[in-house]
Amino acid sequence: MQQLIDFAAVLAFLIAYFVGGDIFIATGVLMVGVTLQMILYKALRKPISNELRITFWASMVLGSLTLIVQDEAFIQWKPTVVYCVFAAALLGSLWFNNVFLLEKLLGKALQLSPTKWTHLTYGWSVAFLACAGLNLWVADNFSMDTWVTFKVFGLMGLQLAFVVLTVVYLAVTGALSEGSLEKSEPQDS
Repeated sequence: MQQLIDFAAVLAFLIAYFVGGDIFIATGVLMVGVTLQMILYKALRKPISNELRITFWASMVLGSLTLIVQDEAFIQWKPTVVYCVFAAALLGSLWFNNVFLLEKLLGKALQLSPTKWTHLTYGWSVAFLACAGLNLWVADNFSMDTWVTFKVFGLMGLQLAFVVLTVVYLAVTGALSEGSLEKSEPQDS
């Protein structure tokens, strides 16, 4: 259910663009979609993630600029802005507060050494910055149809690939051994 809520705005954006063929209508649909996501999370009394908050505000600000100025470049910048904010949050919390945000997200399920958390922080920061740059490159060098497809499927695919690379890295370095994973309650057989 939560995954459906999380992807509903992006799916609505994709459908609005390819059915209507207009980036401005699709941008308005995206803005309505992320607003409905926030309202639905509030109504269901579910916690609103920082990722959703950042996505909401980036969609509202850059979407509004897109619609007011009638320039699609602003909405094309949204993924880049979001990814840069994520990278800055990861690096800033490490550099200035010596806090691993990834540990706060995954620490209950995964027990890692500070060195491993540092590697993951830098790795994910580089991945976010690479996605940010790649988004701009696609936006500047390809058609709007290509960019919309890349935004929805390409960037999501790259994130999934980096999740797989993260798991491989943790497995190869022995970080996924029994001692590093949180023990779950024994189940009756």
